[in-house]
Amino acid sequence: MVRFLWAILAGVGMGLTVAPVSWWLLAWISLVPLWIVVRLAEKSLKKQLLYGFGWGFAYHGLALFWITGIHPMTWMGVPWLASLLIALFCWLFITFWGTAIVLTWTLVMFYVNKSVNQSSFRDALLRVFIGTALWCGLESLWSQSPLWWTTLAYSQSPHNLLILQLGKLSGFTTVTAAIVAVNGLIAESLLLIRQSRQNLAFLSLPLLICFSLHLWGWNTYHKPIEKSRDLGIKIGVIQGNIANTIKLSPLGFQKALEGYTSGYQILADRGVDAVLTPETALPYYWENLVNNSSIYSAILAKKTPLWLGAFGKVDKGYNNSLLTIDGEGQVISRYDKVILVPLGEYVPFQEILGGIVDRLSPLQAHLIPGDPAQIIDSPFGQIIVGICYESAFSEHFRRQTARGGEFIITASNNAHYSHAMPAQHHAQDTMRAIETDRWMARATNTGYSAFVDPHGNHLWLSDLDKYQIHSETIYRRDTRTLYVRWGDWLTKVLIITAGLAWLWRAWD
Repeated sequence: MVRFLWAILAGVGMGLTVAPVSWWLLAWISLVPLWIVVRLAEKSLKKQLLYGFGWGFAYHGLALFWITGIHPMTWMGVPWLASLLIALFCWLFITFWGTAIVLTWTLVMFYVNKSVNQSSFRDALLRVFIGTALWCGLESLWSQSPLWWTTLAYSQSPHNLLILQLGKLSGFTTVTAAIVAVNGLIAESLLLIRQSRQNLAFLSLPLLICFSLHLWGWNTYHKPIEKSRDLGIKIGVIQGNIANTIKLSPLGFQKALEGYTSGYQILADRGVDAVLTPETALPYYWENLVNNSSIYSAILAKKTPLWLGAFGKVDKGYNNSLLTIDGEGQVISRYDKVILVPLGEYVPFQEILGGIVDRLSPLQAHLIPGDPAQIIDSPFGQIIVGICYESAFSEHFRRQTARGGEFIITASNNAHYSHAMPAQHHAQDTMRAIETDRWMARATNTGYSAFVDPHGNHLWLSDLDKYQIHSETIYRRDTRTLYVRWGDWLTKVLIITAGLAWLWRAWD
């Protein structure tokens, strides 16, 4: 029971590393207790899985607790108790989904520890190598699923910008690999020291690796960022601050229309090159807004391009879209959200679950996903675009960058959840800017809107729950990081090498 409590406390420690608490230093030791108790219980799979479950549930449950902020949904006509049950179900489901990573890791490590079982320096290093490769592989696999958010890497964002520079090499799993390896080496060092004080020098290895990685990050972080005037784009951002409780009502639409129109006019008068609005800033089709809104008249008067969050028409449904509207009021490109939120924006297995969800849920989850291969042009060059939930999926941004995207714009709502979610969302976007080596402008409905440079620094960060407008100059870039060129190559190398090493050890 004591070891189980240690696993839970360590998971809580890892949960406190993510935004908004951001005690990121804890991430470098919070896996140590789990690693040790799993090793000490090497003959009992049941105990190991129990420890893995305790750590995983504590970490993912705490990190994702913001999902309960969807309660109450009484403004949607959902009874208070039903709303609470829906919120708890969502939280438990995504928590168990994240915990499955840790359970799978624990299960495989049970067999690794049985075959690589010597208390030697060589076997300790091999266990750490295999454990690191396995964790990275599982995170990479989970990131291909429709549900993904809680990589260990985002424990370092947005504050430890030195280690986040590793993302330029092979994406978020590079940071995850560093965290798991350092934790594993500390744990194995303590286990060796427990047997013999002569192994005390082994403890210097994780410290040396951690220092070296941060030193590399420091060197990368301090490389100057080119700011050519010819490549500059002055972008204005409008944070509309329209509460979800009124967003879809006539009052909400009128407030949104007034806020975005006046914000657009002010920013246009300030001489910005373009204006960016949040996800579904005006939740209607553009065709309906042309003849019935002041925003269209403002565009014709000011001649400043606008990125407008709205709906896009498509057969058998509609898209969550970001429209590029030129100074003549014409839509010259349209980005349709690719990665939709399960149940919130679409129904998985529509043929089977569609009727059930329609009867049980008030949510209109019938959006159509966009084409992953879409290329979005603008008057300022090719854009990399993400809408809300897509910020967690690094491959989505890498793919667009590899195809020629020169800067990033993201549009989000964030009004659905607790205040922890906007902080974590900003952390995710910070990682995407670093990995792709691109400038980013992000507009949200209620915060945090921001401008981020390719090193992860925010030039400006908005307040929460406040109407704000702001403008900054960002720059087009055509650099290609190793991650942009080759994707998550490190995980593949780690898994293949670790597998071969495990086989070699088994035959030795």
